[in-house]
Amino acid sequence: MSTLDGKVALVTGAARGQGRSHAIRLAEAGADVIAVDICADIASTEYRGATREELEETANFVAETGQRAHTAVADVRDLAALERAVADGVAELGRLDIVVANAGIFSSAPLHELTEAQWDEMIDVNLSGVWKTLRAVVPQLIAQGEGGSIVLISSTGGLQGFPNFAHYVAAKHGVTGLARTAANELGAHGIRCNSVHPTSVLTDMIDHEAMYRLFRPDLAQPTRADFREACQSGMNLLPTPWLEPGDISDAVVWLASDAARFVTGIALPIDAGALAKV
Repeated sequence: MSTLDGKVALVTGAARGQGRSHAIRLAEAGADVIAVDICADIASTEYRGATREELEETANFVAETGQRAHTAVADVRDLAALERAVADGVAELGRLDIVVANAGIFSSAPLHELTEAQWDEMIDVNLSGVWKTLRAVVPQLIAQGEGGSIVLISSTGGLQGFPNFAHYVAAKHGVTGLARTAANELGAHGIRCNSVHPTSVLTDMIDHEAMYRLFRPDLAQPTRADFREACQSGMNLLPTPWLEPGDISDAVVWLASDAARFVTGIALPIDAGALAKV
């Protein structure tokens, strides 16, 4: 018997990166998956958005584990679209037990140079989108009356400040508080809520030229190797420049499982010691 046999998990931002990894790992542990993604570019970011083809690839990877996948193209800023995704996914897969609010974006600028559009889009996706995900799923979890596990993907930036992305840090701090409040409100229903706080994870969100320049402003044309060197020397206590998506997925699966049945309201760093570094 697998850890999550008979469970159904919803993952936002599931088309690629961490979201895809979470969906696959949850499926490998026995869960069917409702995979949600906007499948479009985001105006304020400097990397390409996910595609419908990538979302279908995620569904195919889930199917290869022997589990079922329901896909939905939905923007986490659109509550009605999320509610339809939940309703359609539950109608197809039968229930909902696990929610991973993973969808998020990244951009950067000094706080006094951020545009209003950058600020608004960041808060709308990375914070309001997480609340809208909760708003869409919690009624279903309560109605089932069998508890559940909610995992909100925050960041080390949800527990400390960083220069040059105040809007991201503000949103991720908000996610941390949202998780703690949800744990208090939903505990009586047997629903757990925790936040996860990764250090840098190698996905399309960080693997692009704008991020290279952010970490190596001293170079005219920094490369991925320059970015790696900067991360290796400056970010973490353990000797790694970044984590892989699967490193975060391992924690997500544990929090979703009965092995963590009495774990709620925590902010769990998966950070190679970044938060402990002095």
